Amino acid sequence: MEKTAIEKATIRKITIRLIPFLMLCYFFSMLDRTNIGVAALQMNADVGLSTAAYGLGGSLFFVAYFLFEVPSNLAMQKFGARRWMGRIMVTWGIAVVLMALTRGPLSFYFLRFLLGAAEAGFFPGIILYLTYWYPVRYRAQMITVFSIANALSSFIGSPITASLMLADGVLGLTGWQWVFVGEGIPTIMLGFACFWVLTDRPQTASWLNDEERAWLAERLQSELPKDHAVGHMPLGRLLRNPYVWALILVCSGASSTVAALGVWQPQLLKAFGMSNFQAGIINAIPYGIAAALMMFWSISSDRTGERRWHTALPLFAVALGFVGVLFAGGSLVVTVVLLSVIMLAYSSFKGPFWAFSGQVLSPTTAAAGIAAINGTSNLIAAGMVAAVGTVRESTGSLVMGLMPLVGLCTMGGILVLFLDRRARRRPPLEPAVIDQQNLGVAS
Repeated sequence: MEKTAIEKATIRKITIRLIPFLMLCYFFSMLDRTNIGVAALQMNADVGLSTAAYGLGGSLFFVAYFLFEVPSNLAMQKFGARRWMGRIMVTWGIAVVLMALTRGPLSFYFLRFLLGAAEAGFFPGIILYLTYWYPVRYRAQMITVFSIANALSSFIGSPITASLMLADGVLGLTGWQWVFVGEGIPTIMLGFACFWVLTDRPQTASWLNDEERAWLAERLQSELPKDHAVGHMPLGRLLRNPYVWALILVCSGASSTVAALGVWQPQLLKAFGMSNFQAGIINAIPYGIAAALMMFWSISSDRTGERRWHTALPLFAVALGFVGVLFAGGSLVVTVVLLSVIMLAYSSFKGPFWAFSGQVLSPTTAAAGIAAINGTSNLIAAGMVAAVGTVRESTGSLVMGLMPLVGLCTMGGILVLFLDRRARRRPPLEPAVIDQQNLGVAS
């Protein structure tokens, strides 16, 4: 069998085995994280949550996510993806079901924090996991394929959540309680499925033959660069590294965008005079457009090998989209079109950005580095979610509360262009100590 034939067969087997299941897991990750936006249309009045209290509770998810993300990713390296991802999903599924017990601000704060702690490490863990299986030329596309589940979780999930809200009164539960129970139980079931579906490393994959495992090991080994902007270093130094902090700031604009819209977009749409169900349905439109079109940007990035502009331009598009929402003139159609542009740009950002980050971080720093980038950017997103609620309560304008995202995304776009130039001009480093095990290569 020729090498190109081996490559096609190996990549096809990996993709069929892993990607659909990981997409389903990520679908419920984002659904369970953002269903609060639709549930709040009824829940806030039922339990007495003010706008500021709702915003604060929404942000506490990201605070917990930040605190537990790096330890969680390091634990995945120790225990393996099969056991650790299963643990994450079971515990966060339980936390989602417990959200139905919300009785007021304090219980809401506690349960959102618990959900963030339980889910911490899932997304960066999957990003790290995909680097064990895919050569560089496939990574942006595969990260984007996996991330389509993010958009689908709201495109499909918003109508599902809105439909569950219609079960108000069934078995003595309110509609918003059915949202958490009905969407938390499938997550628990998927967590147990992880133990049978996932394989920790390529060298233990019985569903690849010897020739395919050998090709993958050789290919991953051959792609190890001798120089990284962030080489092998202790965790403390890594968390102080300027390149890592630059990547955090770049990522924070995108993270803040999806977090803010996930929490506040249904309320922005309901302000046009819609019912809860109608707002849930219209809320799905931007995500559906993003799911349909986001792959084209990552395919372009992988084909050309260009990461810098493919990362920066979506951030600039998000910033322009928010400016447009400010001047939409109260038009629902224009607002939905602009929200669709924002969501498409955010979704297109993810594949090239994480592929670019993989070029900056060495294999030995990837687990902690990816978690630090994602976790800290989510902490910044938490501040943004809370700030939107505070600004809305003080000004009466939800759109004004979204305006800080313009500056954050613009700064991120400029920074990634500068970061890429600095990374390419820096002097050679000492060759990094390569962790063969992390790459699934037998010693």
